[in-house]
Formats: sequence, structure tokens, C-alpha cells
Amino acid sequence: MSQEAPLEQPVAATRRRSRLLQVVGVLAFALALNLVVIALPRRWFVGWGSYGYLGVFVVTLLANASVFVPIPYPGMVARLAVELNVFGVAILGAAGSAIGETTAFFVGRAGKGVVEETAFYRWLRRQLRTPLRAFVVLFLLSAPPNPFFDVAGLTAGSLGVTFPIFVAATFCGRIIRMLILASLGRTYL
Repeated sequence: MSQEAPLEQPVAATRRRSRLLQVVGVLAFALALNLVVIALPRRWFVGWGSYGYLGVFVVTLLANASVFVPIPYPGMVARLAVELNVFGVAILGAAGSAIGETTAFFVGRAGKGVVEETAFYRWLRRQLRTPLRAFVVLFLLSAPPNPFFDVAGLTAGSLGVTFPIFVAATFCGRIIRMLILASLGRTYL
């Protein structure tokens, strides 16, 4: 027994390092995809007209419905805001994003044990107990660029947060995110 305890520490450290490298790798890949979209020639986005709004909606919906495949929607939102109305891009991007996030919510609702017990999960579980606090926390987590919002969606679903509270908080937070992305695109691209 005394020999097994020292072996567990290096294995746990290796697992943590491996997880950290995976997260860093996915984030780096997502950043690279967004930079590629931003670097595309402007002429590729000129003339999209009303299809551009549909494109923002569909891209943000698919990007947020997909948990493991990084889709470069921030770059797309920023690029399209150059040619389209910033507020239209923000509203349709937020709608697509909020609807896409319901995937994680429903997975959490269906599989109560999907989320791993982490410090963030335990904190989130405490915060999502009351409807008002759940709305505020989900709003605050969905507004900034936060690649870990899926954990919040899974947790909200598994803890029984009502669907209207989840969607409303996510939509309101994503309006802010999309306005920031669209404004940055309009200003700098």
C-alpha cells in the first residue's frame, strides 16, 4: 500500500498536464481559425446582403451547438459587421448562439452525471439554485468570450434550471458579446 500512494501523484499530475495541453491546443486552434477568417479578402464578404444576416445566424447556431469542433464564428461576425448593420448582426448572432447553446442544456438535462466534479462545477451548482441568481450567473458567463460556457449549460440543464431562464440569460449575454465582436469588426477591419 505505501508504494501505491507515491505513484498516484505523478499519474494525477500527468493527467492534469494532458488536460491543460488539450484545452490550450483547442483554444489555439480556434484562435488560428478566427485569424484566418479575419484575414480573408474583404471582397469575399461584400454583397452578402440579407444572406449575411442568415449566415451570422446559422454560423453562430452551429458553432455553439458544436461542443468539440471549433467553428470560427467570432471572426465571421466581425467580418460581416463591416458590410452589414452592427445591431442586426448582434441580434441574429445572439439568437443563433443562444439556440445553439441549448444543445449543452439538453444534454445536461438528459444525463445528470455528464459534468465532471470540478471546483467550477461546484461553484456553479451553488449559484444556479435560485432563478434570479441563475439568470445573473448565466448572463455573466455568456457575455464574455468564454469557451467553457458549455459546462454552465450542462450544469444548468442537470440542475433543472428552467429553459426560459437559460435561453433568456444566454440570449441577453450573447447580445453583448456579438455587439462587441461586431463593433470591433466595424472599427478595425
